[in-house]
Amino acid sequence: MKSYVRGAFCALGCLLALAGCQRTEKPAARTAAVQPEEQRYPLTGEIVGVDTERHLLKVHHEDVPGLMPSMTMEFAASPGDISLAKTGQRIRADLVGDGKGNFHLERIWPDDRTAAAIMNASAQALRQDTLIRGRSAYREVGEQLPEFALYDQTGQVVQSRKFQGKQIMLNFIYTRCPVVTMCPAATLNMMAAQRLAREAGVKNIEFVSVSFDSINDTPGVLKDYADARGIDTSNFSFLTGPEGAIKDLLTQFGVIAEFDGPIAKHTLATLLIDEQGKIIHRADASGWDPKDFVAKMHR
Repeated sequence: MKSYVRGAFCALGCLLALAGCQRTEKPAARTAAVQPEEQRYPLTGEIVGVDTERHLLKVHHEDVPGLMPSMTMEFAASPGDISLAKTGQRIRADLVGDGKGNFHLERIWPDDRTAAAIMNASAQALRQDTLIRGRSAYREVGEQLPEFALYDQTGQVVQSRKFQGKQIMLNFIYTRCPVVTMCPAATLNMMAAQRLAREAGVKNIEFVSVSFDSINDTPGVLKDYADARGIDTSNFSFLTGPEGAIKDLLTQFGVIAEFDGPIAKHTLATLLIDEQGKIIHRADASGWDPKDFVAKMHR
């Protein structure tokens, strides 16, 4: 069986702590407060204003079925989403209500027709390539990097051809992974490899982390993830995109990822790809040594 199934699986254990307080008198009867349920509505529209100080986006949105007609409103958004927002930009997002009349935006994606056409064409080509390869879809060391197009942490479309003539160190993560020995450790290793490569004088190297959480890991979420860790993104890209394209990349790189609610059971893989797009080294799980990868990079 191929080496990629050796990767460890993420699992989340939930601990419920119950605390009680003894009292001599009979407690008064209480009525449990009913917590309002979160409400989500799909929203599309155009950004007409960005208030960075108040973390608000002013959006002229189309009809939100079941909630309200087309109008212009201000919505709160995350720091990453605010920093990427541009006046005149079309977006699609989740409008999230807390049940008390308060709304904010999550899962904000660019809604540009040209970008969408590029992404869709690339995803279809990748799907066809995966089907043609069949049982040989998994790319061994010595094979070529498949072509793809995804969004990076700035919301720009990145096609694999961008990396032509450069070495690539590539792995797969998702930002909400709670197990410190999995995605968080893999990201720390990538950061260490980036630093060691710079110290060793490796100049033509790009670091790429592809998220396999194609629902939640939007460009803004990936930007927040990189900023929170102080990652130098001058040659480190975090990529995300259509679910179909991500699944085909996982298949071709031999990574297993299955979501059970918000948490994924998954394996890990890190690859080194040379200037000609050939896979020259691979490590599974997260226990690899960054020095091993840097030693194999071309100076």
